[in-house]
Amino acid sequence: MTVGSPLRTQRTPRKFCTGFSFVSLVSFVVIQMSVLGCSRSPNAAQARNLVLITIDTLRADHVGAYGYARAHTPALDGLARSGVMFERAYAAAPITLPSHATMLTGRYPSGHGARDNGMRVNGDVPTLATQLKALGFRTAAFVAAFPLDHQFGLDRGFDVYSDRLGRDSSGKPANERPAAQVVDEAIAWLRSIGSANDERRTSNDEPRTPNAERRTPNDRVRFFLWLHVFEPHAPYGDPADHRPVLDRYDEEIATADREIGRLLNTLGHRNDTLVIAAGDHGEAFGEHGEYAHSIFVYDTTLRVPLFVSGPVATRSIPDPVTLADIAPTAAHLLGASLAGVNGIDLSPALEGRPLPVRELYAESFAPLLEFGWAPLRALRSGPWKFIAAPKAELFDLEHDAAEQTNIVSAQESVVRSLAQGVDRFSSPDLSAGSAQTDPSVSARLRALGYVAGAQSAIRNPQSAIDRPDPKDRRELAARIAQVTSGELEGSALIAALEGIVRDDPANGQAHLRLAYARLQSGDCARAEPDFRAAAASGLPSADIYLGLATCLGRRRDLAGAEQALHEAQRIEPDNPVVTANIGILQASKGDSPAAIESLKQALAADPNLHEARFNLALAYAKAGRRADAAAAARELLARLPAGAPQRPEVERLLHALQ
Repeated sequence: MTVGSPLRTQRTPRKFCTGFSFVSLVSFVVIQMSVLGCSRSPNAAQARNLVLITIDTLRADHVGAYGYARAHTPALDGLARSGVMFERAYAAAPITLPSHATMLTGRYPSGHGARDNGMRVNGDVPTLATQLKALGFRTAAFVAAFPLDHQFGLDRGFDVYSDRLGRDSSGKPANERPAAQVVDEAIAWLRSIGSANDERRTSNDEPRTPNAERRTPNDRVRFFLWLHVFEPHAPYGDPADHRPVLDRYDEEIATADREIGRLLNTLGHRNDTLVIAAGDHGEAFGEHGEYAHSIFVYDTTLRVPLFVSGPVATRSIPDPVTLADIAPTAAHLLGASLAGVNGIDLSPALEGRPLPVRELYAESFAPLLEFGWAPLRALRSGPWKFIAAPKAELFDLEHDAAEQTNIVSAQESVVRSLAQGVDRFSSPDLSAGSAQTDPSVSARLRALGYVAGAQSAIRNPQSAIDRPDPKDRRELAARIAQVTSGELEGSALIAALEGIVRDDPANGQAHLRLAYARLQSGDCARAEPDFRAAAASGLPSADIYLGLATCLGRRRDLAGAEQALHEAQRIEPDNPVVTANIGILQASKGDSPAAIESLKQALAADPNLHEARFNLALAYAKAGRRADAAAAARELLARLPAGAPQRPEVERLLHALQ
């Protein structure tokens, strides 16, 4: 008897995150454009509609408009040519959900509540969507990855909030989806409200249907469309091809840009539509010893591209701005308002006037929430950038834009002033109730490369200043990022994880990942101790016990497997994967009636658990209910993709039942 493992823990090398399959079935195998050319009016207040485009993990210095010679970003470069490019735009957090919440609310993370992925935005905070919806706008959002799932609160105010991420060829839930799918949905929505006036396609493999429905612009409908694309988030392309990381990163940027161009081309030439495009945060490739993003607050991961096009004049703006400025600016240009914002209305800059001198804040609480280290808070003021940490840092950005020389000891008065300033925006501590602790959320975030699980660290009364400085854990953080990015696999992944748990033996996340890497390689004997170490760390994850049950089941310890599955159910009582595994265990013990009920319950919660449906057919057959078994097998065949490698096995079962 074998018991399946969770569907959500690990990330596959390609863009669809499928996690782990039930081992009771065979492994599933994942099988130049024109841009918006708005005529420009000196009166930006004429904007009637808003299109907000956010590109995950996009560094400004990998976009052509910012001087990157190797870029292939004609759509974004076209926005720069037709509108406003901000030369120095900065995220408020190098993390997907907090940064997007800041863009949509105009508030820094301390004001909207989502300090890390998996933490819900405060329900009483107004957003662009809630305010524009109140003015009669049609509103829709199309997002590409789980960190922006509706459960985290950004869906408020949207008529349509599409976060359907689909499934892979085996039916397992994905935690992200490609830009092409998101753009397809956005185009369909635009056409449905009669706003698209140009159906030209921008790639040769997507010809225009001769009888395609054409719509003319509907000037009576005002709309707000938010589009999020996940490329170029790691892993970049296919790590297995061993091409340089930056080449693959740039190719994913080109993919995102191509799809954005398709949306803009469909939108057509609308002088009344404000288009804002921004990265949510950058990405590190070794700068400051960092890889990926979320830990440090250097400009490597904070500086992003920001473009505003539509009824605005063409210009490039050198003043530093924050992504918190997007919401108040868009609201003003559309005749709405947002209260309690940290950002400002950038309309003066759009009209060629200088912006006020001010301080810009950024933070990362991921070190605290994911590792129990000190959080990092940053304040930009004039030429200075101050980073509050156990070992504070101060950089003179006019002479040291790369933030290489810490001059904190030479500027004591500046440090005192900026340290007081950063405290005005946020305390270094969080209340225990402010963190998301849902284990299923943590598991899905882990599948996307986020650690997302040590949030119990905030319940430790230890003050931030007494916690480890992330700089002192830089090398460990880099190795963890290398593992979570999906750039390693097989023996290289196992070796990297072995090094992490050797140096950080209490790291439950690393033990869990190592256990699954060993399980996938067929080494249950060595996986089992790591599952137990992950459990001993206090990590609240059903995945630990699902994996442990698999190992125990393989060595016929059915009592131990049953105990592990009940512990998984205690942690995640509504998890259909756990329920399905209990059903498989019941079937292996010969209790077909109980197995049938458990498997039916799992399928009621998630009809696309194909492994559960296969085992349901087997359980029906063992119980002598051949007609029910055949019906389950036929439904499974109807749900499986045409090329799924499991079809022959299901067909053999169906043939045997006839």
